Amino acid sequence: MKDDGVQAQSAIETIRLDENDLARKKKDELVNLLTSCKGQRHLVIIQSYPDPDAISSGLAHKIIAEQYGIDVDIVYAGIISHPENIALVKLLGIDLKKWDAGFDLKPYQATVFVDNQGTTVGPVIDAVKALNIPELIVVDHHEQQERLDPQYIDIRKVGATATIYASYLREGIIQLERSRTEHLMAATALMHGIKTDTNGFVRAGSEDFMAAAFICRFVDSDLLAQITSQSRSKQTMTIIEEALANRTIKESYSISGIGYVRCEERDAIPQAADFLLTEENIHTAIVFGMIVSPDQEETIVGSMRTSRITIDPDEFLKEVFGKGPGGRYFGGGKKTAGGFEIPVGFLSGGSDKEFREMKWKLYKAQITQKILNKIGAVDDDEKDDE
Repeated sequence: MKDDGVQAQSAIETIRLDENDLARKKKDELVNLLTSCKGQRHLVIIQSYPDPDAISSGLAHKIIAEQYGIDVDIVYAGIISHPENIALVKLLGIDLKKWDAGFDLKPYQATVFVDNQGTTVGPVIDAVKALNIPELIVVDHHEQQERLDPQYIDIRKVGATATIYASYLREGIIQLERSRTEHLMAATALMHGIKTDTNGFVRAGSEDFMAAAFICRFVDSDLLAQITSQSRSKQTMTIIEEALANRTIKESYSISGIGYVRCEERDAIPQAADFLLTEENIHTAIVFGMIVSPDQEETIVGSMRTSRITIDPDEFLKEVFGKGPGGRYFGGGKKTAGGFEIPVGFLSGGSDKEFREMKWKLYKAQITQKILNKIGAVDDDEKDDE
């Protein structure tokens, strides 16, 4: 037994050495690249509906790049609606720029993608590609995709992209100082990003714990407590109630279509999936709804959560929904979580209530059936018709 313990400890140390070597190697590569870009202005592009991981990673990149003489702006194309995300941005004074059709891209020499690979950023990606702005950097923890061809790429199977940026800081890419407000804010944001994307460290790995252990000494605990103490809005609670009332349970999967959802309440969809996953005997929850943008474009948006280690959300959603006309997958994910977006296209819009209800009924039935086909279950309505 003693030998087994020694071997186990040796294996753990080997893993740590490998992780540290990778972190050091990637940090050195990034330093060389940033040094060569001194005097440039870069655009950090985060997902349209940014979560704490995306926001904190964008902030960390900005602070790091600026110490190498690079001006950085962070842009997103959607809405920040989750109470904790709003608190994160306001309390830490994070400068995020909202994308619109008039956004001037001419000042930027390169683009940086953090916590995404260009598939969840909305119209920004098409605009930067149209101007041939070079794709310089991708830092992400989702499964690798094929939409971007950056000069530097760091994709790791860790709990959060914030973990990767914390590893750069741990390796000394810049010297963190608690006396500097921007460093304290970045560390606080990164801690929140790691915490949320690992479900309060329940699904954290060794790299996530090492990252958190390093940055915790720079975190403002009072600010972090304020950020995480935000209450759910009444609208979010209503959507969770709707998801609970409309769920279909098959083979320990809970599937719920919740109808039309205002763009401002989009973040309620993953919260509803999180809630459905807590039900007894449920290992996977999928919640989806119809999001209407300010310009009346409609998109089916869904979230998937699973506690079963044998289910890969990225693989699951790609198999269920496939690719669009441009060759891009409608869905994807990471360990334990995923999401999908399916444009409604030609059928978007229309204020007639009966038309909207008919359209939603059709989409709900189609999506539910695709998921049931994947898990080998039969819809009760279909069974009744036999």
